[in-house]
Amino acid sequence: MNPSDIEKLSNLARLHVDQATLEETAKSITDVINLVDQLQAADTDGVAPMAHPLDAVQRLRADEITEGNQREKFQAIAPATEDGLYLVPKVID
Repeated sequence: MNPSDIEKLSNLARLHVDQATLEETAKSITDVINLVDQLQAADTDGVAPMAHPLDAVQRLRADEITEGNQREKFQAIAPATEDGLYLVPKVID
């Protein structure tokens, strides 16, 4: 990948990449592509796919409601409510 490729891609993506960073960006992307090539060349025959590299087990809690409905309490301190909804000021015309 060269700086002109980066310039074309940035134009297509509507991103501004200044001339000072084109060379550095091209080198970084080239390094990533080379790393991906190295990874793809690794022999993975007989290796089972893993969800986590440390083979960790995640503890899960029970999916139970632990807190009661406090809507009335929270709406009582809200600046403005209507029909159980919070009213907010219009910010976009």
